Amino acid sequence: MSQLSANYRGALLMTGSMAAFTINDTFMKMLGQDIPFFQLLFLRSLGTLAILLFLAKRAGVLRAPVGTKDRWIIVIRTVSEIGAAYFFINALIKLPIANVTAIIQALPLTVALGAALFFKEPVGWRRFAAIFVGFAGVMLIVRPGGSDFNLYSLFGLAAVVCVTVRDLAARRLSPEVPSLLVSAFTAAGVLAFGTIGAMGTDWVAMDARDFLLLACAIVMIVGGYLFSVMAMRVGDIGFVAPFRYTSLLVALIAGLLVFGHWPDSLTMLGATIVVATGLFTLWRERALERLKPAE
Repeated sequence: MSQLSANYRGALLMTGSMAAFTINDTFMKMLGQDIPFFQLLFLRSLGTLAILLFLAKRAGVLRAPVGTKDRWIIVIRTVSEIGAAYFFINALIKLPIANVTAIIQALPLTVALGAALFFKEPVGWRRFAAIFVGFAGVMLIVRPGGSDFNLYSLFGLAAVVCVTVRDLAARRLSPEVPSLLVSAFTAAGVLAFGTIGAMGTDWVAMDARDFLLLACAIVMIVGGYLFSVMAMRVGDIGFVAPFRYTSLLVALIAGLLVFGHWPDSLTMLGATIVVATGLFTLWRERALERLKPAE
C-alpha cells in the first residue's frame, strides 16, 4: 500500500470514528430526554463492556501482563473517564449537541498545554498563542454571564478537563499494554460507577424504540473506538489527525435534522476559532517532528 493510499484510508477511518462517536451522542441525547442518566449510563456501559471483553478475549489480551506503574496509570485514566462520562453526557442532554461538540474540539489545545505543564514537553510561543486564542473561542461558545450560560455549560468544560487528563495518562502507558485491555478496564470502571448511581435511581420503563436506540449507541461507541485505533495505525498521523474535526460537522447536521437546532453566529465563530487553532497546533507539532531528524 502506497503512503498516499494509506493516508486516504486513515482519513476515512478517522472520519468514520468521529461520525460514529457523534451519532452515539445523538442517540444518547434522544434517550436522555426521558430516561434517567444513571439508568442510561448503566445500560450503555454494560453493553459496551460485554463487546470489549469479547473482542479482548478473541485478541488474547485479557491476561496480558501489566506492570505496577501502568496499573496506576490505568486507574487514573479510568477515574478521568468516569468524570468525563458524567459531565459530558449530562451536558449533552441539556445543551445543543453542536455546542457541546464544539467545546470538546478544544482537546488538542488542552492536551498540548497539559503536556507542557506536567510533562515539560516543549511548546513554543506560536502554540501557546494558538492555545490562548482557542480558549477565547471556547469562551465565545460558553459565554459566562450570558443568558444561555448555566451549570451544564460548566459541565462541558469539566468534561474537557477530564478527557485531557485521560489522554495525558494514556501517553504514559507502556507501548506493550494492549489498548483493548485498557479500554475494557475503563469500561468496567464506568459500569461500576453507573451501577452505584442506578441503585439509587427510580428506573423508567423502556419501549422497543428506546432499546433500539440504546443498541445503536453501544454499537456506535465501540465502532468509534475501533475506527480511531485503526486510523492512528494507518497512514501519516499529521495527515490523519485533523480529520477528527469532522465530528463538529456531523454534530451540526444532527443538531439541525434531529433536534431542529442551529448554533447562533457567536457560537459558530467560537467553533471556527477552536477548530482553526486546533488545526494549527496539530500542524505545528507535525512540523517540529519533521525537523528532529535534521537536527
